[in-house]
Amino acid sequence: MERMLGTVARGLRAPIIIKGDDIAQITVDTVLKASEYGNFELMDNDIVAITEAVVARAQGNYAHIDDIQYDVKQKYKYNTIGLVFPILSRNRFAICLKGIAKAAKKIVLMFSYPSDEVGNSIVDLDMLDKAGINPWKDTLNEKQFREHFKNTSHLFTGVDYIEYYSNLIKESGAEVEVIFSNNPTSILKYTDSVLTCDIHTRNRTKRLLREGGAKIVYGLDDILTTSVNGSGFNENYGLLGSNKAKEDTVKLFPRDCESLVLKIQHMLKEKTGKTIEVMVYGDGAFKDPVGKIWELADPVVSPGYTKGLAGTPNELKLKYLADNQFGNLKGEDLKIAISKYIENKSDNLKGSMESQGTTPRRLTDLIGSLSDLTSGSGDKGTPIVYIQGYFDNYSN
Repeated sequence: MERMLGTVARGLRAPIIIKGDDIAQITVDTVLKASEYGNFELMDNDIVAITEAVVARAQGNYAHIDDIQYDVKQKYKYNTIGLVFPILSRNRFAICLKGIAKAAKKIVLMFSYPSDEVGNSIVDLDMLDKAGINPWKDTLNEKQFREHFKNTSHLFTGVDYIEYYSNLIKESGAEVEVIFSNNPTSILKYTDSVLTCDIHTRNRTKRLLREGGAKIVYGLDDILTTSVNGSGFNENYGLLGSNKAKEDTVKLFPRDCESLVLKIQHMLKEKTGKTIEVMVYGDGAFKDPVGKIWELADPVVSPGYTKGLAGTPNELKLKYLADNQFGNLKGEDLKIAISKYIENKSDNLKGSMESQGTTPRRLTDLIGSLSDLTSGSGDKGTPIVYIQGYFDNYSN
């Protein structure tokens, strides 16, 4: 019988993971039980993806706002601190902000506008045009901003993050001053001690600040890179990738993911005889067309993956082949011709016309996005995703 299925992604239900759990054993057991229950066979080149949240929970990789306060205070000596480009998120940044503010006398909070780095909007771009404001040149204080824009509530959450973050800072015992600019060096008119809060542009932001004369420059990726009084930490990303756990605690991005995925792959090989690829995934890399929010608030999509997931796709565009090389064929002749063409394709199609229009992204970003969309971020209870047929093509 002709094969009719291509890629299949299954969200697997797992136990509720808590600190100290053996996440490798739980993952293997869940995959094997799901295979039996769902009546599907495990195959070579299948993929197991585990969300970073349960990995970090099993590791107990948590930190209290007092741990954040301690580390920030050691670096800034209780000065006025300029916070540059925070993202607008109660889950991602608000709890971190509490700890940072506790370590400062005053916070100068500089928002990018019209939106944050990942697309959360403060003000509509058309409204800026109407007000004659150029977000790439103009720096505004809060009074100037409020004079032009009365409603700055988030489209989906309804939260006014300017007010919300300001109140959090004041409740943490610090003064607050708010400005709006897309030039990181604008903060230097207010303080020379700066903490960059952006994610994917952080290295450029740090460089520009140092070149502009800042005396103290760190990023969120420099906070909690080592343990503070027994706290969790992340040596590579610090507070980046952290999420709210409690009102005074964050769960950090997981550590040692490379060794974890290799362990799971080895265990599955022993149990099944199959070579199954494994990855840990965080936020997928995709953008919402209505809210304009780019999902990727983690520093990377995948902090750990097995070697079979390295690289980018090497694919041909079927519709291009059907319209061009084999435009004179149809039916079974067309199918056979395209299948043979795929079987004999080059190992490196970069730059070829036959591959134009295929997705030029890393495999881990694509598979991580698929996994993130499959598992969801709410109450599905499927932190493990099992993917089959991802590396197959029309000729298989």
